[in-house]
Amino acid sequence: MTDRSIAIIGYGLAGRTFHAPLISATPGLRVAAIVTSDPTRRSQVRAEYPAAQLLSNADQLWSQAATLDGVVVATPNESHAALARQALELGLATVVDKPLALGSLEAQELIAHARRHQVPLTVFHNRRWDSDQLTLAKLIRAGGRGKVLRYESRFERWRPEPKPGGVWRENTPPEQGGGLLLDLGSHLVDQALHHFGPVDQVYAEIQSHRGTAADDDVFLALTHGRGVISHLRTSALAAAPGPRLRVLGTEAALLARDLDTQEDRLRAGERPDTVPDWGVEPRHAHPRLIADERSVPLTPERGAWQTFYTMFRDALNGRAEGTPAPVPVDPEDAVRGLRVLEAARESAAT
Repeated sequence: MTDRSIAIIGYGLAGRTFHAPLISATPGLRVAAIVTSDPTRRSQVRAEYPAAQLLSNADQLWSQAATLDGVVVATPNESHAALARQALELGLATVVDKPLALGSLEAQELIAHARRHQVPLTVFHNRRWDSDQLTLAKLIRAGGRGKVLRYESRFERWRPEPKPGGVWRENTPPEQGGGLLLDLGSHLVDQALHHFGPVDQVYAEIQSHRGTAADDDVFLALTHGRGVISHLRTSALAAAPGPRLRVLGTEAALLARDLDTQEDRLRAGERPDTVPDWGVEPRHAHPRLIADERSVPLTPERGAWQTFYTMFRDALNGRAEGTPAPVPVDPEDAVRGLRVLEAARESAAT
């Protein structure tokens, strides 16, 4: 079977570090075109993906839509919905880097647009396939560890000064797609909803301490309908970051101190198809089951971000063959997540 041709719009952190390597590592997919107008990034594309067509803008890409199977929107958040809408109108299966849109209404309209055109649409919530998340999911499925009472999840770092050069996420106001709530907060909320379902109550603290237009310190407390309480935190001002994951239950607690290493390995130039130990966490980072003085190390599940594009490939093949396969992330999940983020903003403001 011929490889499915995928175009990437945007070659910043998301396009270059996440999407292009993971697509290239997936049998049956190939990076056919990359859109970027930045001179430095154009040079990177020529060096890293010489076989890909290099385009300056999306209009050039749309004129060649008939040669493509899918497109990835990896641009600044404010442009996600508009570019995805254009791709769907041209019949291109579409991956949108999170968030799907700036708000839940815009996201819901985009889903309706995909349905009208009968084109697959999905959202890059790759962190569902973090090692710690897969390990927790396995424990929940297995049962026998007691009832989960509280889920604590963090993406914290120490960056008291914004990055030099004006990174858009750190300098753009939230209504235009900037800030940590919409960035890492999207992952935190998606993971919590994925494990524990819809929420009935949202409490939030959202602050900006570094003098930019974007929020940089966020705390959310979610009360799920099934009774679990999620405490979610992301901050650029955590001089002493807390554990990545702490899950408290009636019989024991799961503790994972360190962040999944797949992002670091992609940044270092590794890919799932080039190293045999992809997704294997170092022994010192293995999670533990803890109950009072008893602490038992666990062998974690292997992280597997590549699963996203394996499932996307299967959805493309199923579409071509008339045997539908699910997209890796239901875009309706993204709508539910955006509603929680909107409730968080209301809570913090009132």
